[in-house]
Amino acid sequence: MTHPLPANRRPRRGFRLPAAVLPDLTPWRASRDFRLLWCSGAVSMFGGFLTFVAVPLQLKELTGSAWAVGATGLVELVPLLACGLYGGALADAVDRRRLVLWTEVLLGLLSLVLLADSLVPRPALWPLYLVAAASSALSGLQRPALDAIMPRVVAPEHLAAAAALKGASWQLGGIAGPALGGLLVASAGTGAAYAVDAATFAVSVAFVARIAPVPPAPGAGPPGLRSLAEGARYAWGRKDLLGTYVVDLAAMFLALPTAVLPFLADDLHAPWALGLLYATVPVGALLVGATSGWTSRVHRHGRAVVLAAAGFGLCTALAGCGGPLWLVLLLLAAAGGCDMVSGVFRSTLWNRTVPDGLRGRLAGIEVLSFTAGPQLGQARAGAVAALTGARTAVWSGGALCVAVVGLLALALPRLTAYDDRTAGHPARPGAPPAAPEAAPPPATVPQAAACEPEAGAAQV
Repeated sequence: MTHPLPANRRPRRGFRLPAAVLPDLTPWRASRDFRLLWCSGAVSMFGGFLTFVAVPLQLKELTGSAWAVGATGLVELVPLLACGLYGGALADAVDRRRLVLWTEVLLGLLSLVLLADSLVPRPALWPLYLVAAASSALSGLQRPALDAIMPRVVAPEHLAAAAALKGASWQLGGIAGPALGGLLVASAGTGAAYAVDAATFAVSVAFVARIAPVPPAPGAGPPGLRSLAEGARYAWGRKDLLGTYVVDLAAMFLALPTAVLPFLADDLHAPWALGLLYATVPVGALLVGATSGWTSRVHRHGRAVVLAAAGFGLCTALAGCGGPLWLVLLLLAAAGGCDMVSGVFRSTLWNRTVPDGLRGRLAGIEVLSFTAGPQLGQARAGAVAALTGARTAVWSGGALCVAVVGLLALALPRLTAYDDRTAGHPARPGAPPAAPEAAPPPATVPQAAACEPEAGAAQV
C-alpha cells in the first residue's frame, strides 16, 4: 500500500513556459539537412555582416566622401535584381544544393580579394566596388535556390517553424555581426574583418557540402526568358500569392523608417540613442523568432500577413508621433516583430503551395520585392523628411501603410481567405504517394487531439 508524501516532501514542479511562447525546434530535430542549412546560413550571415561594416569604413578612410560610400548601393542594386531573376530560373533547372555550394565558394573567394587589397601598402578603390557588384550578383543567384531548398528538407507541417528559426538566425547575425564587426575593425583593422569573413565562408561551405543533393523536378526546362515568363504567369494567376508580394512591397515602401532614424534621434533630443533606434527593429524580430511556437497553430496565413503588415505600419506611425524615447524604442521593436511575423507566413504560404518545379522562379520574383521595396522606401522617407521633417515622414508613411494594406486586402479577397487546412498543396518530391480516398492517411496522433487545439493555442 502506498501513501502520499507529506506536502512538504512532495516533488516540486519547476516553472515551465507554454509551448506556444517557445521556439518550435521540431524542424531542427527532425531534419539533418535543415540543421546543416541553418548552421551554414547563421555562420555565413555573421561573416557577411562583418564585411557589411568593414567596406563602408574602408571607403570612408580611402575617400572621405559620403557619396563614395553611398555609391555602393547603386553598384549592388542592378546585379542583384538581374541575377535574382535569372537565379530563380537556374534554381529550377539545376541541383539547388550544388548552386548554393558553388556560389558560396565564389563569395568566399571575393572575401579573400578584399583581404588582399586591404593588406597592400596603398589599397585600391576599384576592388571594393568590383567585389560589391560581384557579391550582389552571386547573392542574387544564390538566394532563390536557398529559399527553394527549404520545402525539400522540411516536412510541410513544419515549414512555419522552420521559417521562424531561419529568420531568427538572420536577425541574430544582424545584431551580433555589426556589433562585433565594429569592435574588430576598431581594434585590428578592416583586414581582420575580411579574414574572419573568409573563414566563415569556409565553415559554411563545409556544412552545405554535407547536404543531400536537391535535383530539379522531373521535366525541368533550361533557364531563360521562356522559363521566367512561365513563372510570372503562374504568380499572376495566384492572387493569394500575388497579394503577399504587393502587401510586403507596400509596407517596405511606405513604412520603413531606417533612412530618417538619425533625424528622428535629433527630434527626440537623443542623438546618443541612434544605435538603439537602429537595433530595436531586429531585436523585435528576434524576439518573435525566439517565441515562435504559436506559428504552427496559425492556418490563415494570408490574413496573418495582412494583419502583420498593418501592424508594422501602425507601430511605425505611432513611433513617428513622438513621445518619450523608451516608447519610441518599444514601438519600433514591435514593428520589427510584426515584420518578422509577416515574413514567416509569407514564406510558409509560398513553400506550402508553389509547385516544386516553380519555386526557384517564384523566389526570384520575391527577390525583386524584397530588394526594391526597402530601396525605394529609403528614398521616399528621405524625400518626405526633407520637405516636412523626420517625424512627419515616419508617421505619415506608417498611416499610409495601414490604409494601403487595408485596400489591398479588400482588392485581393483570396489572400485573406487562404486557409492552409483547405488549400490544395503540391506533392512533396520524394514523399510517399497519397493513400486512396476510401482509406484516410494514418494519423500520428489520436484524431481527437489532432482536431482540437491545445488549451490556449492561437487560431487565426
